[in-house]
Amino acid sequence: MSIPRFTALWEFFVPQDCQSDFEKAYGPEGAWVQLFRRSVGHLGSELIRDLDRPGRYVTLDHWTSRDAFHNFKREHADEYAAIDQQCERLTEREVFLGAFESCLP
Repeated sequence: MSIPRFTALWEFFVPQDCQSDFEKAYGPEGAWVQLFRRSVGHLGSELIRDLDRPGRYVTLDHWTSRDAFHNFKREHADEYAAIDQQCERLTEREVFLGAFESCLP
């Protein structure tokens, strides 16, 4: 039996002078992934950049379920808010694109 997979997608618009710091914070060893790794429900995160629109990035945060993600956010609310505040200066705009669930078995 497969594990259901929930993915939260975020879109970011990052000024050119902040892109390196943004990639460090949101990349595979960045502050967000370090925090998410505290949860057994976190399956991994991806940071991708748009090749046609410089400064546009999307993050894909994979979890075992929507509940695992929401429980994590509740249990780590203070740390989540602190990192969010620290990273706010790195972006011009941040958009939650949606909550998705895998259709694959």
